[in-house]
Order: sequence, then C-alpha cells, then structure tokens
Amino acid sequence: MTSPLFPDLNVGLILVILALVTGVVFGALACSLLIRRKIRGEYQLIYERWLQESEKKIRQDALGKSRAVLKGKIGEQLAPHLPEFKYNPADARFIGSPIDYVIFDGYSEAMDGNGNVKKIVFMDVKTGKAKLTRTEEKIKKAVDSGRIEWVTLVLKDRV
Repeated sequence: MTSPLFPDLNVGLILVILALVTGVVFGALACSLLIRRKIRGEYQLIYERWLQESEKKIRQDALGKSRAVLKGKIGEQLAPHLPEFKYNPADARFIGSPIDYVIFDGYSEAMDGNGNVKKIVFMDVKTGKAKLTRTEEKIKKAVDSGRIEWVTLVLKDRV
C-alpha cells in the first residue's frame, strides 16, 4: 500500500516516522515538565531557607531597635538625675514632644524669693547614635536665632 502524498513511500514507514516524531515531542514535553518541577522544588527550598534566615535577622533587628527606643525613653526620664545634667532637676519640666525638657534655670530658688530665673533652656535627650529629628532641628534653629517670645493670654469670663 502506498501513500497518495508520497507514492514511493510505504504507509507503514510513514506511520513509524509519525510515531517517532510524536514520541520525541511528547518525550521532550515530559522531560521539560519534570525538569521544571525539579527546579521549582529546588528553588522553593532555597526560598524557604532564605525566608527563615531573613525572618530571624528581621526579628533581631526589630528587637535591637525596640531596645534602643526603650533605652532612649528611660534615658529621657532619668536625665535630670544623671551627672551629665547640669541643672537643678527641680527646675526641669519634662514635656516629651516635640522636645524632652524645658528647664527654668534658677526657678526653685526664685520660688523661695532668694533668686531669679537665670535662663530658659530647651533640651532634648539623646542616647547612643541618635540624632535630632527634622522637627527638633527646626526648633533648635528657631531658638538659636532668637525667634522666641512671651505671650500672656487673658481669657474673658464666659457665662
């Protein structure tokens, strides 16, 4: 029996060639699929290992930052009782934000009638490598340039 397209070829040979081509195509697809699954599995393991390591580092970093913030908060509260604090702790008023303290230097003596408030000091307490925030920098600049004033607000009685 011969093929109408290829009269010289035997139909059996054509079927064998088609079977071989089909087998090669399906074999290549199957191998490709197996290779993809293997690669995906290996990358999944690499990703999971990376995730565990990164999560540990992230947690350690967060814990370190939390400790630093806590140390800063404790330092802010204890500052008037430390040797570096050059003012009478009774003259200091903790406000916390946007700066830590307003110090009325000499206030405690002035209350007794024996002295005067010598100066008013704005103080921010920093620990470790902490620096002034942008807002704190702006406040410092206003103080340094003398942009400070006194205002007495008189409220009218309201019925």
